[in-house]
Amino acid sequence: MRRRPADYRRPVRRRFSHWIWALLGLFSVAGLVLFVVQHNYHEDRVEQPTLEKNARREHISHMGLNFTEEILSATSLARQLSEQITLAKAYVIIAKEHNNLQLAWEFSSKIRNCQLLLSKAAMREEPITFEEAEPIIKSLSALIFKAQDAHYDVATTIMTMKSHIQALEERTKAATIQSTVFGQLTAEALPKSLQCLNIKLTTDWLRKSSLQELAEEKRNSPRLVDNNLYHFCIFSDNLLAVSVVVNSTISNADHPKQLVFHIVTNGIIYGAMQAWFLSNDFKGSTIEVQNIEEFTWLNASYSPVMKQLLDADSQKYYFKGSEDLEVEPKFRNPKYIYLLNHLRFYIPEIYPQLEKVVFLDDDVVVQKDLTSLFSLDLHGNVNGAVETCLEAFHRYYKYLNFSNTIINSKFDPQACGWAFGMNVFDLIAWRKANVTTRYHFWQEQNADRTLWKLGILPAGLLTFYGLTEPLDRRWHVLGLGYDLNIDNRLIETAAVIHFNGNMKPWLKLAIGRYKPLWERYVNQSQPYLQDCVTS
Repeated sequence: MRRRPADYRRPVRRRFSHWIWALLGLFSVAGLVLFVVQHNYHEDRVEQPTLEKNARREHISHMGLNFTEEILSATSLARQLSEQITLAKAYVIIAKEHNNLQLAWEFSSKIRNCQLLLSKAAMREEPITFEEAEPIIKSLSALIFKAQDAHYDVATTIMTMKSHIQALEERTKAATIQSTVFGQLTAEALPKSLQCLNIKLTTDWLRKSSLQELAEEKRNSPRLVDNNLYHFCIFSDNLLAVSVVVNSTISNADHPKQLVFHIVTNGIIYGAMQAWFLSNDFKGSTIEVQNIEEFTWLNASYSPVMKQLLDADSQKYYFKGSEDLEVEPKFRNPKYIYLLNHLRFYIPEIYPQLEKVVFLDDDVVVQKDLTSLFSLDLHGNVNGAVETCLEAFHRYYKYLNFSNTIINSKFDPQACGWAFGMNVFDLIAWRKANVTTRYHFWQEQNADRTLWKLGILPAGLLTFYGLTEPLDRRWHVLGLGYDLNIDNRLIETAAVIHFNGNMKPWLKLAIGRYKPLWERYVNQSQPYLQDCVTS
């Protein structure tokens, strides 16, 4: 076998190997460079969003800062500043009391600086930094030490603050009493439009002799004593309120001509009341208006309430006010000895020939026919009323003083209370039980106001104790003069709705939700009423 020449074979194989290694080296260097570049670029892209994200998180944390929580935090600078402000304000008062006006001014200046810093922090929604707070805290602390060196020590501060707290409590109590008095005045004051109506109608009564002659003719109507008819009693000096009670009762009655209304008012409103009811149509029903001043039998020798009206101590208590701040103004309201309010206890004396009546307050609206009340069986009881003890505070112990031995021995403190405003009275049973005498007894026992303080309901609870027949709740729904949340279904199904409370429907402060229920029965077509409302 012949071999190839050496100079041909070896050199070619050696040159090819060098080129390969050179190319491989270049590729390796290029790859390494590319790897480094790509790695650095990737790190930059990862790092930039991370920084942006952290910045965004930091911004969000500041934006979500709750400054109230910041002040309440025990470790925050805002809390420390607010506490120093409180202490500084106390020293301002003390410095002024000691006539150190320069120190008071310095404290006031520091307080303003603190408040400005807190305000800025709240506006920017970021916590106060130590650099911001340090100079103010140091300067205010130095000023507090200065005040303490001036003998305004902690004990002095506490005593001064106690005296100021007591003064503020007294002012708060006085303001509360004043607010109560103003609230009562607002609730009891007659709007100008109603005063205008009273004046115009009284003028008509005095000028028109025909009205007085017509009233005299109706005075002796046999319908007034006919027990086959349905008799309603209303005692009030509020003309428009009484007209709404009468209108609503007639409007919802199946047989209006069988209704008889007995109204008693005072001498001031008597003429206006007569003129109104004689000049308007009431669907054939009979309406009698009487003047309480003509009840000569109702005098001080017979009625304890009349005796109280003439008593000097009672007049001072109810009419001249009391310097005793412990006595709430509502207990001194003269309406509680207003004679018209107490007439309900004299119904058999006023109407000696009647056997059964329905008593209505002047702040009610009738929504159903009430004639079926007269056929209810009261089971020998005198008073038919809706009970109010669904809530605990309407039981006897909430109205009466059970520390009194007479009350404690005769009555159950857990006995259920009931409501005046819509009551059925069996006058035959009344006379048999001599109820008015019982009422007189309790009024005399309470001459010093130790058995009860507020209202005529407690007198009724005592007088009709054991003589009251509970009625279905739907006959009488209360609270429209103070309760904003009465169920609409309860109102719709009620035979009588009662605006008891200060927010009477004829006042501007009436509850808007209930006012239309009353206004729908106002005779808007009456010329005098239109004139008075527009004027």
